[in-house]
Amino acid sequence: MQGKRSRIEIIYDMLLTINRKGGRIKPTHLMYKANLSHNQMKQYLEELSSKGLVAEDTEGKEARKVLTITDKGIAFINQFNQMREFEKTFGL
Repeated sequence: MQGKRSRIEIIYDMLLTINRKGGRIKPTHLMYKANLSHNQMKQYLEELSSKGLVAEDTEGKEARKVLTITDKGIAFINQFNQMREFEKTFGL
């Protein structure tokens, strides 16, 4: 069993979850899929939004909030994957 996830691993998990759901997800679904508490999710989403990794939209008649991954968020996922490969290559 692994220890606690680092901050960057949580961000990666959130972005990857959104990306795997077609680039759009409802906040509640993200909270469950990324295994976060409501407060954790709010804090991370504020940071991700402010850094341009995620955008918040509304959809439907009820104007439900939907999270969308941005191109910058997809680039983060790709860079993080490269970093993990680099670590594996050198046994770090």
